[in-house]
Amino acid sequence: MTSPARPPGPRYPGVKPIDPSRILPELPQGADVLVVRLRSLGDVVMLTPALAALHQWRPDLRVRVVVEPLYAAILEGNPAVAEAIPFDAFLPCAAALRRRRFPAVFNQHGGPTSALLTAAIGAPVRVCWAHCQFPFVYSVRVPGGEHFYGPRKVHTVEHRLTQFYWCGLPRGPIPRPSVYPQPEARAAVAGRLAQSGLAPGAAYAVVHAGAAYFTKRWSLPGFAGVGQWLKRETGATPVFILGPADREIAEPLRESAGPGAIFLDSLRLRELIALLAGARLFLGNDSGPAHLATAAGCPNVVIFGSSDSTLWRPWQAPHRIVQNHYHCNPCRGDRCYAFAEPQCILSVSEEQVRAACAELLQIRNSKLEIRNPRAHRGQL
Repeated sequence: MTSPARPPGPRYPGVKPIDPSRILPELPQGADVLVVRLRSLGDVVMLTPALAALHQWRPDLRVRVVVEPLYAAILEGNPAVAEAIPFDAFLPCAAALRRRRFPAVFNQHGGPTSALLTAAIGAPVRVCWAHCQFPFVYSVRVPGGEHFYGPRKVHTVEHRLTQFYWCGLPRGPIPRPSVYPQPEARAAVAGRLAQSGLAPGAAYAVVHAGAAYFTKRWSLPGFAGVGQWLKRETGATPVFILGPADREIAEPLRESAGPGAIFLDSLRLRELIALLAGARLFLGNDSGPAHLATAAGCPNVVIFGSSDSTLWRPWQAPHRIVQNHYHCNPCRGDRCYAFAEPQCILSVSEEQVRAACAELLQIRNSKLEIRNPRAHRGQL
């Protein structure tokens, strides 16, 4: 495969022009590097392997990440991140960042707001992908994933790394996503679980039935049924989590789960991280909490509907994927384009999900019948 020619690189103060592959290697010892990654939860989680790879190679660099305040907890305690800078108001944030004179900015978001922020910061090196909006903002534009990985679909984690590869990071093993539960959050979660009737040290499984689109939401009775089955088969109590976006499913899910089920709602993000870090299993749709579970080291079973499991499957973590493939999958997910209802997610059977949980947890005595042979199992 012929590599595209690298354009002439930017100019550092007092340094002659260099090609992009020399940007990161020739940054001074202890230099600051700014990464912009506005929303969302899953996208920030998927950035952490790239940050870890950069830190493993050059631990002297001080990597600072601009992130929306809602998601800053994802980076708490991360040794690869020198600072998480909250992006709350555009003008004050841009002015403060411009005063810090960063030598290089990597825009890992690519939308219009992040492009304007990158331009306003005024760094000599401004990196983004070639397909991003407002390409004139950037001094370095990175080619698509096919240049680095060949003609195949590229996982989101792999895509995040291409900016750093193009600018000189050596290729190597890619770390898994990572989050770092904080002691006060662990204590708060332990208190809430105890108040809900779970004995200290008792095993539990986190169940999340929500998702951004209805085409990504599996059956509520299905989640309730598998939760009860997990309790019987493993002794792990299902703990259902609900966020602000799950209001419309909250009451139906409570009715399906029945009396005695544990529900935790209004968890702060750092508490959700601590909850997942202590769980025996995560079960849910393709959503932000599923990515957090991977980063927290929690084995997870993820049910996919309209979204692309090749791009968004758990990365380098014990998992199983449950998915029935249709000719129209994947799609945008904001509506069902082929059926009256989203068959891709509704066709998933409770037996399929139980089988995935049993295989992941190595439950060998459970009598399970897989009625739909099209289920796809993710690899460990």
